[in-house]
Amino acid sequence: MIKLSIVVPVRDAELYISDALASLVRNAHRDFEFIVVDDGSVDATGQIIEDFRGELPGLVVLRNETPVGLADARNLGLSLASGRYLTFMDGDDWLAPGYLVDLVEAIERLGCDFVRVDHIQVEGRKRVIHRAPLATRGTVLKPRDHILPADVKTMVDYPYAWAGIYRRDLGDLLAFPGHLHTAEDRPWIWRLHRQASSFAVVSLAGLFYRRMVSGSLTQIGDARQLHFFDAFDMVFADLEEEFTPKAVRTFCALLAHHLELGERFSPDLRTRFEQRGVESLRRLPQDLLAATRLDPERDQILQRLLEAR
Repeated sequence: MIKLSIVVPVRDAELYISDALASLVRNAHRDFEFIVVDDGSVDATGQIIEDFRGELPGLVVLRNETPVGLADARNLGLSLASGRYLTFMDGDDWLAPGYLVDLVEAIERLGCDFVRVDHIQVEGRKRVIHRAPLATRGTVLKPRDHILPADVKTMVDYPYAWAGIYRRDLGDLLAFPGHLHTAEDRPWIWRLHRQASSFAVVSLAGLFYRRMVSGSLTQIGDARQLHFFDAFDMVFADLEEEFTPKAVRTFCALLAHHLELGERFSPDLRTRFEQRGVESLRRLPQDLLAATRLDPERDQILQRLLEAR
């Protein structure tokens, strides 16, 4: 019987996939399965994955001839998963030895729906531990109780699906909005915290998140960045009034951040992004928008945006 399914979507990661898979070899266990979804890679990624078939017990490989995007690649992996628990890893990241056993031990000991963990951010040779934004550790809590307050970083501001382990019987709560090609984790984490029954945070940092990777969506300013607005439309849909101030503040902060990085966009895409931004801001409750304060620099960015259009 499979205890843990690990879903690994990957596309064109020939420089990194060996590190990722080698780290899974060091985490292999007789009741673990590793579901790698090669999302239409055109480099050597597929061949490198095949080279690991003899080294990684429990390896399952699915290849998409045409890329479907991260969200749907994860969903395909989810559809094949048979473990009691489930976690994620991206194809350009890697795990510390023994990390997956520690993850399983944590959720079994606590007996909750999901457990969130810290992670290690990697930029070149630099390593920085990023901690999940909740000081209470090793205690089972209600997810809805840790969405607020609005003006403090909370668990819905820590959307990384790979920073945790989840009971697979959460079912559709674990599925990602497949039409989104970026920001798919935002509606995902909000839905999880609004609808799941229990969770905990533990002090475990064993996933190494490789940041600023060339070719990742965080570095590319193409039209997929417009899906940011679609993602937050999903967050706001049917949102309880008590959580609206938090969603407004988070949206404003992320919109300002995207505008600060506007040099990624072509002039035409920047115009479209700004127009979508104005439309979204004007749809928000105007009293909450007026009361939302970030830092002076980002407040000015949003004010200039509204005044210019």
